[in-house]
Amino acid sequence: MFMLNQSLSQALLDRCNEVSGVFGSLAHPVRLKILCQLLDGDRGVNELTEFCGISQSAMSQFLNRMKAEKVVESRKQGTRVFYRIADAKLVSLLRSVKKIYCD
Repeated sequence: MFMLNQSLSQALLDRCNEVSGVFGSLAHPVRLKILCQLLDGDRGVNELTEFCGISQSAMSQFLNRMKAEKVVESRKQGTRVFYRIADAKLVSLLRSVKKIYCD
């Protein structure tokens, strides 16, 4: 039987937790819609709210959770807040998903 050394085993477990968290962020249709919109660049809250067809209050809850999970990050420009995908690896993953399911 193949045995992994302790440090390699822990590294794999740590990665599994990270990847599982990313997939958890993708698991809700609205979060996935938000991320698909952000694939094309930064978006404001109003644009995301309109695209997803939900209230601004609900959008704020989704975005706050996604920020806490480090899936998205924000920047303020005047009175507007713009969001973008926080990790280039997630952009690559989403582009692959888009290619598989949307092309």
